[in-house]
Amino acid sequence: MAGKYDKYFLKNYRWQGPPFIMGPILQRMDSRTIEGSNFYFIHWVVPHEEPRMKIGHPPHIHSEAELLIHLGTDPDHPDDLGAEVEIYMGPEQERHVITETCIIFMPPNFIHGPWNPLHTTRPWIFIEINQGLEHTEKFYPQLCTPEQRAQLDWGFWHDDKMGEGYSNMPAARSDRNREHDGQPQEKDHG
Repeated sequence: MAGKYDKYFLKNYRWQGPPFIMGPILQRMDSRTIEGSNFYFIHWVVPHEEPRMKIGHPPHIHSEAELLIHLGTDPDHPDDLGAEVEIYMGPEQERHVITETCIIFMPPNFIHGPWNPLHTTRPWIFIEINQGLEHTEKFYPQLCTPEQRAQLDWGFWHDDKMGEGYSNMPAARSDRNREHDGQPQEKDHG
């Protein structure tokens, strides 16, 4: 017998898109799935030696705040992510390396990315929460190097449901924001 509140229990999700390279998708939902729900995307990241994406999720913003949650799965060492993930923050593309369980808060319209799991030694869980009823995204390809732009599949990475008035043309990353070796600033989070 079906219960009155069965619609609030989401299980047995089946991804309808192309094969997902990170690992099994546990759930992707928004207000179209359950009326009033924010956007959530939850998936495993399975072990790999080399990055699954050449560049990663390119620089972009969302019209609502976002949380990126990286959860290690070793109960004896819950702070150990079991992976090394890089993410670039802000228009100057400050590089951060994540090796511990953490949550990253992105204010609305904050430029972030590329995001890329570089290698994973133990499966971990990634949860993306956009604090809006639908997923929104505006890309900033001009923040990528010409080499990076050439390697990205812009048929896959495209703007998504951003309202009018959102410009994707911030000041480009300048050479003075780079270290001597030509790489962006790096912050270690592990």
